[in-house]
Amino acid sequence: MNELLLIILAYLIGSIPTSVWVSKKFFKIDIRNYGSGNAGATNTYRVLGPKWGTIVMVVDMLKGMAAVKLAYLLPGYVDGELNMLNLQTCLGLAAVVGHIFPIWAEFRGGKGVATLFGLVLGISPWTALSCIGIFVLVLYLTRFVSLSSILASIAFPIFILVIFNVDNTVYRIFAIAVALMVLLTHQKNIGRIFKGNESKVPILKHRDRRRLRRKSELLEQGE
Repeated sequence: MNELLLIILAYLIGSIPTSVWVSKKFFKIDIRNYGSGNAGATNTYRVLGPKWGTIVMVVDMLKGMAAVKLAYLLPGYVDGELNMLNLQTCLGLAAVVGHIFPIWAEFRGGKGVATLFGLVLGISPWTALSCIGIFVLVLYLTRFVSLSSILASIAFPIFILVIFNVDNTVYRIFAIAVALMVLLTHQKNIGRIFKGNESKVPILKHRDRRRLRRKSELLEQGE
């Protein structure tokens, strides 16, 4: 019974619709009616700017971390590493479900990537940092948040099963499920990437301008 109550609480924490509340409170709009229509950090970044996109991302990550830490409210799990990890995984997943289907926002939420990351950060910090490295590298090279999220999520089970070799069946299944879920929720993004019309985040503009300027200079020299 105590476990069930914590799972419900984790879902309610995950259901906090950060981007929706921010957009309504400070901009008098519903973020889900703009951009990609997604109630997540990436769409907030595009529509409301980097400041608010970053705030939403951090809060959504904290939701996953907070849900995982609820496990410590049950002292009986603290001494059992295996049971603790299983409970934390269930609580984190409840928060992710809450983010995707938030009770506080008509069950229309985001894709859960930031909350998933918060979950992993709360359980496996080194794995999370490794996935951050993949995400940042891909984002730097492509400026596609969607592609960065997809490749980082695919790397997640590789880190768990192969590199760090986590000896927990539930967590291994969870890692594989995360990669599949992110691929499933990003089908439209994948289609837009292949068609060449996926939008990029407005970062590294100075780098792009330098490249264009250098390209122009080379063309002028060749004339």
